[in-house]
Amino acid sequence: MGHLRMGPKIRGVLKGSAPPTGGCGANRAAFQTLKNNGGRSIVGKKYVYMFSEGNKDMRELLGGKGANLAEMTKAGMPVPQGFTVSTEACTQYYNDGRQINDDIQQQIYDGLAKMEEICGKKFADPSNPLLVSVRSGARASMPGMMDTILNLGLNDTVVEGFAKFTNNPRFAYDSYRRFIQMFSDVVMELPKPEFEKIIDQVKEEKGVKQDIELTAEDMQELVRRFKAFYREKKGEDFPSDPKVQLMEAVKAVFRSWDNPRANVYRRMNEIPYDWGTAVNVQQMVFGNSGESSGTGVAFTRNPATGEKALFGEYLINAQGEDVVAGVRTPSPISHLKEDMPEVYNQFAEIADRLEKHYKDMQDMEFTIESGKLYMLQTRNGKRTAAAALKVAVDLVDEGMIDEREAVLRVEPKQLDALLHPQFDAAALKAAKVIGKGLAASPGAACGKVVFSAEDAKEWADRGEKVVLVRRETSPEDIEGMVVAQGILTVRGGMTSHAAVVARGMGTCCVSGCGEIEVDYDAKFFTLGGMTIKEGDYISIDGSTGNIYGQAIPTVEASISGDFGRFMEWADKARKLEVYTNADTPRDAKQGRSFGAQGIGLCRTEHMFFEGERIKAMREMIVADNTEDRKKGLAKILPYQQSDFEGIYEAMEGCPVIIRFLDPPLHEFLPTKEEDIKEIAGEMGISVEKLHAVIESLHEFNPMMGHRGCRLCVSYPEIAEMQTTAVINAAINVTKKGQYKISPNIMIPLVGEEKELKFVKDVVVATADKLIKESGIDMKYEVGTMIEIPRAALTADEIAKEAEFFSFGTNDLTQMTFGFSRDDAGKFLNYYYENKIYESDPFAHLDQKGVGKLVEMAVKLGRQTRPDIHLGICGEHGGDPTSVEFCHRVGLNYVSCSPFRVPIARLAAAQAAIKYPR
Repeated sequence: MGHLRMGPKIRGVLKGSAPPTGGCGANRAAFQTLKNNGGRSIVGKKYVYMFSEGNKDMRELLGGKGANLAEMTKAGMPVPQGFTVSTEACTQYYNDGRQINDDIQQQIYDGLAKMEEICGKKFADPSNPLLVSVRSGARASMPGMMDTILNLGLNDTVVEGFAKFTNNPRFAYDSYRRFIQMFSDVVMELPKPEFEKIIDQVKEEKGVKQDIELTAEDMQELVRRFKAFYREKKGEDFPSDPKVQLMEAVKAVFRSWDNPRANVYRRMNEIPYDWGTAVNVQQMVFGNSGESSGTGVAFTRNPATGEKALFGEYLINAQGEDVVAGVRTPSPISHLKEDMPEVYNQFAEIADRLEKHYKDMQDMEFTIESGKLYMLQTRNGKRTAAAALKVAVDLVDEGMIDEREAVLRVEPKQLDALLHPQFDAAALKAAKVIGKGLAASPGAACGKVVFSAEDAKEWADRGEKVVLVRRETSPEDIEGMVVAQGILTVRGGMTSHAAVVARGMGTCCVSGCGEIEVDYDAKFFTLGGMTIKEGDYISIDGSTGNIYGQAIPTVEASISGDFGRFMEWADKARKLEVYTNADTPRDAKQGRSFGAQGIGLCRTEHMFFEGERIKAMREMIVADNTEDRKKGLAKILPYQQSDFEGIYEAMEGCPVIIRFLDPPLHEFLPTKEEDIKEIAGEMGISVEKLHAVIESLHEFNPMMGHRGCRLCVSYPEIAEMQTTAVINAAINVTKKGQYKISPNIMIPLVGEEKELKFVKDVVVATADKLIKESGIDMKYEVGTMIEIPRAALTADEIAKEAEFFSFGTNDLTQMTFGFSRDDAGKFLNYYYENKIYESDPFAHLDQKGVGKLVEMAVKLGRQTRPDIHLGICGEHGGDPTSVEFCHRVGLNYVSCSPFRVPIARLAAAQAAIKYPR
């Protein structure tokens, strides 16, 4: 049978891409390496590596999957052979306008020829066909984010020969219909669910429930219907030239590096776009060839708990996509010992070898073809935070790694899952379980039910906590999964997409609750005799699999056991101190319980908004003379002093840095007319006067307006009152004898040495007077926030007055970029889509621009004052990559929110191990 015609889309992408004749094969190494010219590939550059040519240390070039396949090949493990198209080829594909150039194509064809020699099969030969898988393999694991095509190389002619060669027509046509479906979905972007509908139609016509019950004739009918659907939607026949199929599949995997779900995942996990992905072309082995075949995914340890035991699932007579897609419920790996004992023992021995070789928990994919085991992948397994800690601690106890290596084995942001509340035990005991699924990713989640990723995102954007309920998740659901408190699925096992992605994110997940009946259209599901509608509360327990048809209260987490031991190792390694941002005694205690060594930012304005305090604050603001302002401030003073005393005591004598009033005054005044009238009456002033004050405080750009130290320059009495509160609180706590307090006063938004000196003079005069009157020997420091670019540029001058710097990177980022973080959300997505920014500069410190200002200020500040104490107190203080930067530039401390303190402690430890100083 001849080749089917190529439509315009296929012809267009192949135009000008015929492989060159001669020159690029065995003699490639002799070619002179030339400089990259205009985005074209370097002549003679190697882009394709056989598995036998690589090793585990080549992951930047071969990706994680390719490097590990090469390593397993070298170790003599049963790996189906093939080749890797490097990450550099992916980068070149984008440089060449999303085309695979002639040189790379020829190297791919050369690799295919070598595969044919190794396998003893011929690509596109009906008598003994070589079929291949085409799979992505970035250097960082991105489970489910990019695309795979299996069974490539089949067409109407080859499948007939394949059926005769295997003497198994059902298997041959099952493989063919799978290939058409995957190629149409991944390469030609036809929706996968449309093919599932066709499968359901055929099953209904045949009166069967499972795909596996369909006969060879049924599979042939599926092939016919799939191809007819393809022709109807694309206006051309399904491409039948295997070389066209191969090149289009490689392009599709390269394209998938830039698909929306991969971009979201990369931003979430800080994976640079310019890394690219490798492509692995591997000989197919078939788990769907009969009852002595199968496929599975397994871990050397339990990825949810860290328990040392083989953990995984497999399906008989299936291909790998069936396991992760969740369309059939798999069997636990332990049952393989009964079904195929020899295969199980071989697999267990290989798993043990791999874990000892990589010295880490491994995530492995395998296929069994007619009773023979093949290893398709190994990688360091994604795991929950609890499992990560247990595995790290156990590996130390087993003598496999040391404490410093263990510290590097846990992702800092994973700890977040251990720091938030768990279900209250008493409430949980009284709660009724309405169903049970698989405990796929531990933790507790409570929220309102939503049924789509789009709804999850929309509800979360307006502040709702949601639980995403799906029959099964797919990579397209990633944005909804990111914002959900928890994920509940009807189908899928412990290695389904939902389970793997949830564990990687530290999100609670219960999967495979087959008793759930979902109606997406009417937006409700039924379980345990209950009907739960969109917006109703449910709670799920990812540690037990239990599902509750109600909201369950939670309790705070604590650091103990393996967690406490692990954090001790981290603290031994790190050089940076870790402080917390705290405005109340409660926050201070929380931060301290998580290991904070001080407070790096106490925002005093947060103390002004409650009850009588806001009234006194407003009285101060509307005053039109110094005397009246002082009367208002005198009413605020005892509240501030009391709060500071509570914070000092909660921090047990650790350093506390208190920032003076920062926001513009208009933020303390009402905006609604009814509130204005009510407050004017309470204050005993006319509505007109209050309106006049509000109008006078209006600013076109409040972020850059009358705020920070400018308030104290205008109204020195504010600095006088706040200094009095800080110093008197310190005196009172010191007099109690338990702790000796040394206050740290921080002046915000300084851009000029003289304005700092002006405010500092007020602070010093007030503080010295109070300390002298108390008779206590008390030290204190006055410093500033570096949050204006000019302050960074003139840090040597500012350090003449400032005894410490704290980099306020929230404002420093705003002012350096020239946009507000409150408004940036309106346009940043366009910047991500167009690859202008890879991440939110307010979440991850911009090291090239803002970071350069920080480095400059560090150097200049120490030139003037060698012993100056330097830290960071913006949101970046709890971001692991930003913490690493802070270590490298020589800061003394980072400060972050209480729940991010352990994250910062671990990130600082990892930075110290990677970059000794």
